[in-house]
Formats: sequence, C-alpha cells, structure tokens
Amino acid sequence: MPLPLHQTQLQQRLLNSFAAAFGGAPAVVARAPGRVNLIGEHTDYNDGFVLPCAVNFDTLVAASPRGDGQVRVVAADFADATDRFALDGAIARHPQGGWPDYVRGVLAMLRGAGLPADGVDIAVAGNVPQGAGLSSSASLEVALAVALRALFRLDHLGNADLALLAQRAENEFVGCNCGIMDQLISAAGVAGHALLIDCRSLATTPVALPADAAVMIVESRVRRGLVDSEYNLRRQQCESAARQSGVAKLRDATLATLEAAAPPLAPLILRRGRHIVTENARTLQAAEALAGGDMRRMGELMAASHASMRDDFAITVPAIDGLVALLQRAIGTQGGARMTGGGFGGCVVALLPAAAVAAVREQVLAEYRSPESEAAIVHVCYPAAGAGLLDTGQCASDRPAERAP
Repeated sequence: MPLPLHQTQLQQRLLNSFAAAFGGAPAVVARAPGRVNLIGEHTDYNDGFVLPCAVNFDTLVAASPRGDGQVRVVAADFADATDRFALDGAIARHPQGGWPDYVRGVLAMLRGAGLPADGVDIAVAGNVPQGAGLSSSASLEVALAVALRALFRLDHLGNADLALLAQRAENEFVGCNCGIMDQLISAAGVAGHALLIDCRSLATTPVALPADAAVMIVESRVRRGLVDSEYNLRRQQCESAARQSGVAKLRDATLATLEAAAPPLAPLILRRGRHIVTENARTLQAAEALAGGDMRRMGELMAASHASMRDDFAITVPAIDGLVALLQRAIGTQGGARMTGGGFGGCVVALLPAAAVAAVREQVLAEYRSPESEAAIVHVCYPAAGAGLLDTGQCASDRPAERAP
C-alpha cells in the first residue's frame, strides 16, 4: 500500500540524508513502527501477557554494504549527526551514549552471535515521538535489524529472532533491562489489530480492534527522567517477589502464593508482585473484551490497570493520574484510558469511539497542562503493520526489496 504523505516525506528525508553523507542511493530501506501498549504493563519481563499494537509512527533505516569493516552512521533527526566505528574488535559504547548506542548494540549482538556482518553505511530517520513512551528505541533497533538481515542475507532469522536480537542489544549493550514486548510488536504487528503476546512462548494472537474504535495517544509532556533506573529497580523487585514465592517468574504466581510466601513478603514487594499477577489476568480479559467489541468492559479493565500501576507498582505521577481521569470523564463508559509505557511520565493511551475523538481532543487541549504548563500533544493513530522492507524506487540493490505490508 502507498505510504501516507507524512511517511513519504520521512522517506525522502532519509534518502536525502543518505545521499548527502555517502553519495548515491542505499541498497535497502527498512521501516519499523513504534508501539502503544493497550494493557499489560511491566508484565513482559515477568513472562506474562501484553496487548500492544504497532502504530503508524516509524523509524526508517537506509543501508549499503562497505566491505571494509567500517560502520558509518548519519542521523537525519539530529541535524545529520554522525557516528563511526570499526567491526574489527569489541564494539564499545559511544562516549556520549544516546542514539548511536542502539545502532552499535544491534551490530554488537549480530557479531557476538557469529552472524556475518561487515562494514555498512547507515542513515536513520524517524517520526516516533522521542521520550514519550512509544518505543522509539525498539523501533530503531528493529528497523536496523531488518535492514541488516536483508543486506547480509540472514534469511534464516525470523521476526521473533530479530526481536530477541534487538532486545539483547538494549539489555546487554545499552543497559536497560526491558522485556520482549517493544521489539516483538514492532517486528510482528498486524494492521488493524492489537497483538496478544505470551512473553514466555512468544506466541502471538492478533486481536481485531472494533471498526469504529480509535486509538488516542496523549503525550503528557511530563519528563521521564527516572524511567531507566526505576524500570530496572522494578524488575529487581519482581524477581525478588518471584524468588521468595518459590516460582521462576511472577507469571507462575497467584495472589495466594504471594501471600503464603515464607517468610512473608515485605509490604512493598507484595504490592509489586500483586500488580503483575492481577495485570496478567486483566490483559487476558481485555483481549476477550476487545475481540467481542465490548468497549465498556475494556474501559473498566484499563481503569483497573491504571489504579494498579499507581497504587501497587508506583510508576505514575500526579499529572499523569489527572490526565487519565480527564480522559475517562471525557470518554464516558464507551472506552477507557491508562498510562502506557515504563512510567514516570510519557504517554497516556485511550480507546474510544471514533465519533468522540474531536470532542475528547478539544477537552484535553483545553483542560490539561503539564507541571511546566505545557499543553498535551494528541495523536490519533491506527494499528499498523510490523517491520519490513520498503521498495523506494531509489535503492541501489540488485536484490528485489520486499514491500512492507
């Protein structure tokens, strides 16, 4: 299908950046979407269930082989900032961190797995909102992995393999202990559907959204400064709750096993475990509600999820709580809202009838302000397809490109 106008402009910006930096056209161009998680927060690294959908914001990666073991990268979104490193030894993190580490991390994981990867020229451009909780980092990792799969003919790697490789880059190289959800939904999303993901088996079940439902993503403008350290802390607390309850992962726990732990769990650890156990149950119930078109029930489950994130997992902030309450009042009983993402700011996701979008957007823009007195940024999205190659008509490859769905 043709790319929408803003995606076509993004693609052209990418190609212009590649040509200016390296001359000529790239051999391949890959895209990978950001994501929004409808329900199932912090359950993925506990081997639980999540219900995200890919959204129509993408990272695009253009690439061509070099053959000399050198990697050159240009980022069109950062005034054509560049990075350069060699593949002839251990790949180190960039001295300033940031976006180069996601590129370096994916290549480090490829090399570490013994997969062929030689020198490459890379350009990156995207329109996934940065720092808003829509997984711009996973989108970059997956888009790069898709491009490198095509470039180095790693056809035996499926979408789940690429997602796992990208997750390892974030865990082992960048240092954020995320679960598999962000990378897997970016790699394997289905247009028009959310994806119920079993994060233990990596089994995915598409769940169609009602035809008259809209996905609204509201950027709270709350800065997410604590998210990395607190994310890792929550993971440690969940591991402690599982270990003390005698299970491998909190996926295997029940409220009864948490409460029967010997010695008893500390109150804080009990609350962390309780969120995961109840959130797993809510996510499975939400998939059923969504498949049946029951938006009222979906709204109830989203509200319960937000309350659990606030009270048991302690990852919301007052401005986010107020924004969720505002959205719920505006939507009424035919949908719901909750914080989405790692926490401590970022985005709120809402499901609502498409006919109500204009009125809800107007109310949010009129009534909400961040702690810095900034208005929200409202996006109305549709569930998009997962990652793939683009046939730009300007690629230099002699290999036919696989058109993204």
